Amino acid sequence: MDIYGIIGWPVKHSLSPAMHNAAFKELGIDAEYRKFEVKPEDLKDFLLNRKDVKGLNVTVPHKVRAKEILKDKAEVSDYAELSGAINTVKREKGKIKCTNTDVPGFLTSLKKDLGFEHKDKSVILVGCGGAGRAIIAGLITECSKIYVYDNSESAMKSTEDAFSKIKDKLQSISKEKMPTIIKNCRLLVNATPIGMKEGDSSPVDKGLLHKDLSVYDVVYNRETGLVKDAGSLGLPATGGLGMLLYQGAHAFEFWTGKQAPVEAMRKALLKVVSHKL
Repeated sequence: MDIYGIIGWPVKHSLSPAMHNAAFKELGIDAEYRKFEVKPEDLKDFLLNRKDVKGLNVTVPHKVRAKEILKDKAEVSDYAELSGAINTVKREKGKIKCTNTDVPGFLTSLKKDLGFEHKDKSVILVGCGGAGRAIIAGLITECSKIYVYDNSESAMKSTEDAFSKIKDKLQSISKEKMPTIIKNCRLLVNATPIGMKEGDSSPVDKGLLHKDLSVYDVVYNRETGLVKDAGSLGLPATGGLGMLLYQGAHAFEFWTGKQAPVEAMRKALLKVVSHKL
């Protein structure tokens, strides 16, 4: 039996096992997908030495650090290079290959779940960790401008450095500038974990949401305060379950070379989410 899994700290909340184990079952593949809680100080050892694990997803807080660890030791895809973050790893014939399926996963979900066309639009992004960087990588070539806010100035500086070749389209902003900037944006994306826990407030004040704004929240385990606020105002809004699904489908295909059974994966996710709710 082949072993696949997800690494993060923490990782107990992940819904990925349900999705991938359903895919393996649907296609009759003798494999199992597991959760691996890996502390930041143990990440390098796990990535380089756990040769019993054939394929991995990488989640919070390891995506950017995984890229730093593997950049000279693995074959890195264009999406991973551009985003500066890795979320999918595989071992093949003694070599490590990695990519970032969050990029195409987000773009597919943005179109199918939100019906949003980002070409020539301005976007405001809250959070520039691994997921945020993947979103920037997906949007940056066709949107007119991406404004980024993160409560960590070092994270914003690191992101600016990572996208220095296209810095004319990317601008870090302070929280004080958000009310002015958001007025001219057509898409708001929350790429922070705010909203994952019951009782979390929205990362963006409801009063800043306007009629020409669409809202995407990458949090997928519950309907967040941000999505609720947008919905109450009649704005197009969606959570991140679609991004989870489509990045998972891309990861499955990266590992196995087989077409992902997307509907079986979707049903498994919805079953778990409805049970949690």
